[in-house]
Amino acid sequence: MTSFYDEIGGMTTIATIVARFYEGVADDEVLRPLYPEEDLGPAQERLTLFLAQYWGGPTTYSDRRGHPRLRMRHAPYAVTPLARDRWLLHFRAGLDAAGLTPEQDQRFWEYAHHAAMFMVNTMDESAQA
Repeated sequence: MTSFYDEIGGMTTIATIVARFYEGVADDEVLRPLYPEEDLGPAQERLTLFLAQYWGGPTTYSDRRGHPRLRMRHAPYAVTPLARDRWLLHFRAGLDAAGLTPEQDQRFWEYAHHAAMFMVNTMDESAQA
């Protein structure tokens, strides 16, 4: 059985999605403060490895970092509805850059949308990271 990871083109496709996403994050006044590292490269690598593993690719993410524990890892940051919407905007651009089939795009987008909704941890738009 072919994994979704293989079906969409593997690491190359995931890397394309994530690279476009981080191009948007780099200049986003809402999201950029949520990434404390000066260089977005490490965050980009972590998301690439996480998504690859999630969709059936190599387990490098868990091998290096253990269980994803997404809510716990994001708890120190104020993930507001506005931040969620900005995250989805840039993720949408990443998916658009990947050239997936409509069915593949829908499946990936539904996951991204669900994950983004799940990560909101405050409704206070004035909250700081």
